[in-house]
This record gives sequence, structure tokens and C-alpha cells, in this order.
Amino acid sequence: MTNLEFKQVTAYELKKLLPYYGKRANKTCDSVIADSLIWMDCYRIAFAVTDKAILWLMQDDETFLSAMPICSEQDLEESFLLTKQYFNEVLQCPLVMQLADEEAVKALQLEESPEFEVREQVELKDYLYDGEALRNLTGKKLRKKKNHLNYFEREYAGRYEYKTLTIADEDEIVAFLDMWAENKGEEKEIHLEYELLGIRTLIKHSQEIDVKMAGVYVDGQLEAFTIGSFNAREDMAVIHVEKANVTIRGLYQFINREFLRREFAGVSLVNREDDLGQEGMRKAKLSYDPLGYARKYFVKQKMK
Repeated sequence: MTNLEFKQVTAYELKKLLPYYGKRANKTCDSVIADSLIWMDCYRIAFAVTDKAILWLMQDDETFLSAMPICSEQDLEESFLLTKQYFNEVLQCPLVMQLADEEAVKALQLEESPEFEVREQVELKDYLYDGEALRNLTGKKLRKKKNHLNYFEREYAGRYEYKTLTIADEDEIVAFLDMWAENKGEEKEIHLEYELLGIRTLIKHSQEIDVKMAGVYVDGQLEAFTIGSFNAREDMAVIHVEKANVTIRGLYQFINREFLRREFAGVSLVNREDDLGQEGMRKAKLSYDPLGYARKYFVKQKMK
């Protein structure tokens, strides 16, 4: 039997996990640790640490799932096989992986393997953008965004302030998020409650995992909030959270631009995560003119 000890992800285990990140090519939002913390309660995420990798175990209802190991490319095959062995021998079920990044799928040649069913999870692909374009909103395709931003800066001149936020601002951030969620009404996204719980975890441990947080105040009131991480290997900012008062025209465009300018100046790539298959989110993300996608795959072992 495979001797692996899986335990629940907690923020207090972060120091053990951080050194494993950034060791191989991966442009998905899962290439940084923050996403695992946001969704750890929703998917009951557990992990096991070997001397070479982080291995994952999740549950969706009664189904066991995993994700690609966090490790170097040279240790990927061994760590993948170790995960498969645990599923087969200990859990006595086929290996099922969600959100497997394209680089890993190709490196392991899973699409060519008769042992696995592999299909792209199209609705969960991450949107990738040119960092310089988003910092300056240049080009014809971003003209409407620039117009909205110009309106905000003109109409609210002298009334707004951008601030870098810390755990000291937690109460104010939580109050804003509660108000934002309440205003969503019946349009609330799937798993919103878990997302808000995960955001609170990120706020509490933002310094330990080096996530950046910022807000925009209008007339002294917090009206927009965002969180992002940096993937040094890919020179990529990952924007995990971006919430704003939709009644203030141009506010989303303003915090989007300013956050990149002030916290991620110079990054070449921006990952704004997936659209969850929701038409409204899809239109919003496409309107920023993505240059490509970080594609993700469902992988299932075919048991004899």
C-alpha cells in the first residue's frame, strides 16, 4: 500500500507548501497557492507532502478527486504515478483529476495513453492577457474600457482614493464583501458563500502567502476590492478576486488598471481566471481582449 498521509489544508501549513510552487511551467491560476485556500472548504481539499511534491485529495459529494501534483517537471511523472497508486490501492477507485493544466497533460502524454480518458474543461479555462495592454488600456478593442475609466476619473475627481490593504483592514473589507454579495440578489454565483469564506482566509494570511490586496474608496467608503498573486516563473499576475460597486461607472476598469500598475508593474502576463461557464462573466472577460487561455483538463483512469 502507498504510505501517504493526507490532511486538510489549513493556512498554518503554508510554510510547508510554498517551496513546492513555481518549479515547472504552469499558467493556470492553480500555479499559485491562493486558489487552494479560497476553495479548500468547498472541495474539502486535503494534501500530502513527499520530499518532491504536494499531492492533492478532494471530494465532490462521494467522489474522490485529485489535481496535478505541485512539483518540478522532472518529478511530475513519479508524483502522478504515486497519486494514481493511492487511488487504486488505498481508495480502491480509478484516478480522477480535475483542472489538470495543459503543460502537465502534454508532459505526461496523457492524451495518447489508452489508460486515460482526457477531455478539456472548456468552461474552466483561464483567460490570459497582455500585462502592458491592461495597464494602459491600449488598442481599439479596449477603447470602451478606456472611456469608462476616463468617465470615472473625470466624474469622481477628488472623491476617490486607491489604497493598498492589509489584514488591518479586514473588518472593512468583510463589510464591503457582505454588501456586495447582498446586492447580487438572485444573480449570486455558484459557490459564492464558499468563495467569500475563502477570501476571508486569504485576508487573514495575506502576508504569509504574499498576496496583494487593494481597494478603491469613493467619498471615504470602500467601493472596490481586489486580490492578486505573482507567479515569478511565468512573470504572471493572477487576479483571484475583483469586486466593485456596479453602480459606479468605470470603477471596475479603474481598480483593474491601478492594481496592475501599482502592485504588478512590469509583469508580462495577467491571468484573470475562468468564467465558470457563466455567460455574463464570459462576455466581461472577452471584452478585455485576451491573448490566449490557460487550458485545463479532466483526466479519468479507465479501470479494467
